[in-house]
Amino acid sequence: MTSAMQQLRGLGVSEGIAIGKAVCINTRIGDIYQIPLKADEIETEIERFHAALKSTRQELGRMQQKVSRELGDELAGIFDAQSLFLVDGAFLDQVIARIREDHVNAEWAMQETVAKIQARFDAIDTEHLRERSQDLRDVCRHVVRNLRGLHLHMLSEIEDDVVIVADDLTPADAVRLGRERVVGFAIEHGSKTSHTTIVARSLSIPAVAGISGLNESFSEHPETMIIIDGNRGLVIIEPDEATLLDYQQQVRDLEERERELLATSELRPVTQDGIEVQVMANIDLPEEIHDAKRYGALGVGLYRSEFLYIEKSPELPTEEEHIELYRQLIEEIAPNPAIIRTYDLGGRKIAREIMETHEENPVLGLRGIRLTLARPDIFTTQIRALLRAAPFGNLWVMLPLVTTVEEIRAFRTRVGEVAEELEKEGLSYSTDFKLGVMIEVPASALISDLLAREVDFFSIGTNDLAQYALAVDRNNEHVADLYRPLHPAMLRMLTTVVANAREAGIEVGICGEMASDVRLTGILLGCGLRRLSVVPRQVPQIKQRVRELTTVGLDEVVRKCSDLATADEIDHYLSQNISASTA
Repeated sequence: MTSAMQQLRGLGVSEGIAIGKAVCINTRIGDIYQIPLKADEIETEIERFHAALKSTRQELGRMQQKVSRELGDELAGIFDAQSLFLVDGAFLDQVIARIREDHVNAEWAMQETVAKIQARFDAIDTEHLRERSQDLRDVCRHVVRNLRGLHLHMLSEIEDDVVIVADDLTPADAVRLGRERVVGFAIEHGSKTSHTTIVARSLSIPAVAGISGLNESFSEHPETMIIIDGNRGLVIIEPDEATLLDYQQQVRDLEERERELLATSELRPVTQDGIEVQVMANIDLPEEIHDAKRYGALGVGLYRSEFLYIEKSPELPTEEEHIELYRQLIEEIAPNPAIIRTYDLGGRKIAREIMETHEENPVLGLRGIRLTLARPDIFTTQIRALLRAAPFGNLWVMLPLVTTVEEIRAFRTRVGEVAEELEKEGLSYSTDFKLGVMIEVPASALISDLLAREVDFFSIGTNDLAQYALAVDRNNEHVADLYRPLHPAMLRMLTTVVANAREAGIEVGICGEMASDVRLTGILLGCGLRRLSVVPRQVPQIKQRVRELTTVGLDEVVRKCSDLATADEIDHYLSQNISASTA
């Protein structure tokens, strides 16, 4: 790398801007060499291996307690899968057998055993096994570190803010480093749903992952100035003075803007013509409820309960774990509603304990409500917990990926059966909750008049709705430019769903990414939406935008937009007809 400014593109997995000194951490365990052992050295080597296992178990145990204490049990469950490998007799016996039979060092035996198991995982091309393989790789890395006595880079002597640059980070690495002077992460591997990026978001640390060639860029010049732009998925190495000054000003502007918005977070979101809009928060992890309240959210508009399954993996969450989490959400946000979506697993969100088959096209396969109804043995635990948590506040339950009326009726039938079971067991419960569905596929939008007769509310999930309606995978770089939420088809579906909800007298809101985009607040109000659920940090900004708008004439703007031919034409029309600040 030269001294000239360099920009690398990746995937923004945790929003925000971070500026600091790059500290490179090569988490790969490096070359492992086979060292022949004499017969009288075998038992000593096995003892060394057991000592490393003990150190690793203690290390992960301390990290799990730290995470549980500071971030909650939900995130702490990340370490369960890795810890299980450390007590898995079948796995450990293979390593010990290789030490004994091949007369080799523990590092080599560990590496060869893991490589053999990973080859088996890779041969079975299923996503949940690839995730299992990742857990095994992380455990191997921890154990070999302890065999060698290696530790991660110590940051206590660095006075500047630090941006960690790494080939990969385990969740334990992310937590440990995130509590030092770390202000950002740049990771060569990783995705938006990896455990490490979940930790980064929970710690509010800007992060960019999936950066091809990252390590090569830093191989000769570590500890240089770096900028992490998690909003744009951009890493800037050795920024020139103008770029650095620009980003420093952006950070100051963001901080000042956030202070201003927080100062008004308690103000009600009422338009200039007196229309009140309910601005709620989407959350993935229970600790985010504190941010939702701090930013002035008027309820939880979407809690994605599948994260409880993902974080508890490879174990399934117990009924009591469900209840504890749901009760926390319901009580803390009361009297406002807490909308808990039943688990939306399948597709790209895999829980290895639930998914039992390989699907060629999982996004169109057994996912959402289809999966929950197909696995009543697992779903019953969640239903029991929801009914038992319902008495503690204003619970709304939402079903994902509904495409038929039969799915709603099947859910209601199962609720009735579970209520009878709880009655017989003498347990306190309530069936007095609102039931709603996600409108996130064209089929549900087109039959929203029929669905509205069966439920109490709709919530429009524009992320999947746009993907399915436009036949565009927004994570596919080859067609990502075709993912246009302002496509005329999207506006027509939005207005249809809202009209059908109003006709049936039920509530309707939106919880997709469109709701968090302040540029689109006007057109969403024009579609008739009065409930917007957004990421917690966007709540004050969306509430302020609502207070700036008047709804008079917005319905006519939407009608004209729906008659335009392209998303670009709609975007241009909006910029001219809903004040310039929304352009």
